[in-house]
Amino acid sequence: MARPIQKWRIGNIDLSVWENTKEFEGGEVSYKTFSLTKGYKKKNEDIWRSEVINNLRRQDIVKIQLLLNKVQDYLFFEANKEEEKEGKEGEEE
Repeated sequence: MARPIQKWRIGNIDLSVWENTKEFEGGEVSYKTFSLTKGYKKKNEDIWRSEVINNLRRQDIVKIQLLLNKVQDYLFFEANKEEEKEGKEGEEE
């Protein structure tokens, strides 16, 4: 099973970044996506479950904003650093 390349959590809200590839015009293209999930327990159960978020409450907004800021920083700064580093390593070969 694929694992996220980056993951953040605040309370029961998770945001994960995924590396993806697909065939495009005879070559392979890499791109990133992210998923947002919310963990919960049902009454009288001791099992954690998770679901895609679609019923948000007011108190969830700040948590999601903080996580989205994290993923934005990662995608614009950290991921670009990694791509630049890989490009430079490829030039040295």
